[in-house]
Amino acid sequence: MKKLMIVALMAFGTMTAFAQEEANVEEVATEVVAAQDDFSEVAVEELPEAVTAAVTKNYPTATINKAYVNEASQYKLEVSLEDGTAGTLYADAEGNWIEL
Repeated sequence: MKKLMIVALMAFGTMTAFAQEEANVEEVATEVVAAQDDFSEVAVEELPEAVTAAVTKNYPTATINKAYVNEASQYKLEVSLEDGTAGTLYADAEGNWIEL
C-alpha cells in the first residue's frame, strides 16, 4: 500500500510539472505571435531600395503584393511568384533576410 501511495504521488507530481511546462510554452507562443502582429502596412513604393533589391536579386520572378514595417524597421513582405505560389518574407532595412 505504501508503494502504491508513493507511485501515485510521483505520477501526480509529473503531471503537475508537465502542465506547468505546457502553460509556459503557450505563454511564449502568445508573445511571439504578438511580436509578429506589430507590423503596420506601408506602400510598396515606400520600401527601402535595399529591400526591393534583395527581393529582385533572390526572387527575380517575385512581385511584392503588400509590405509591412514594425518599430524595429523590420519588413514583412507578402510576395507572389510567376508560377502562382505565394509566401511571406522578412527583411531588415538593409535588405538582409531575417526569421521571425
